Amino acid sequence: MTAAITRRLALRSALLASAVVPLLPRLAHAAPSVGSPAPGFELPDQDGAIHRLADFRGRIMVLEWTNHECPYVRKHYGSGNMQALQAEATGSGIVWLSMASSPEGMQGHVTGTEARELTASRGARPTAVLLDPQSQASRAYAATTTPEMFIIGPDGTLLYMGGIDSIRSTRPADIAKAEPYFRNAMLDVLAGRPVAKAVTQPYGCAVKYAPSA
Repeated sequence: MTAAITRRLALRSALLASAVVPLLPRLAHAAPSVGSPAPGFELPDQDGAIHRLADFRGRIMVLEWTNHECPYVRKHYGSGNMQALQAEATGSGIVWLSMASSPEGMQGHVTGTEARELTASRGARPTAVLLDPQSQASRAYAATTTPEMFIIGPDGTLLYMGGIDSIRSTRPADIAKAEPYFRNAMLDVLAGRPVAKAVTQPYGCAVKYAPSA
């Protein structure tokens, strides 16, 4: 075996080991940026109704990437933290869309029926659960983890993107000790203030992507 072939094989092994491959489908799309128009989407909800970003123009929106099998997501749902944030948001007139984007056969995939059952069993309070098994919205938003949070202003501008809070753990006890990045951003938006920390680092399980077309 030549030295060149050996180097190529080593590089390939390193890429696989570092989990770069699951992220490759995102690279064909420019990452969204705060202050720019939020990427559009057209997705069915748990009942089959189609929702588009433009349908909610004039209202504040939250997009929450979720995967019910992810321990980081379970941390926030099992503790009731996510449900409390959803209730606070929707009670203030915010549209909250939970994005279930795992493709069929991968961890976290749900059908519409399963999404309805999960919402009911957890006492969740989203406006709707959108199903994105072909990774349309995931690619558009360059979503990387579950949970990952985005806030969109009434004019369609992306105002926040990042983590739910500052402590990267699966321990519910850490929620009260963490800086609540997302909630602080939501309160800034509701008050009409610039978001103090508009981009933060999300943490959680890797978003699962469908193969590129």
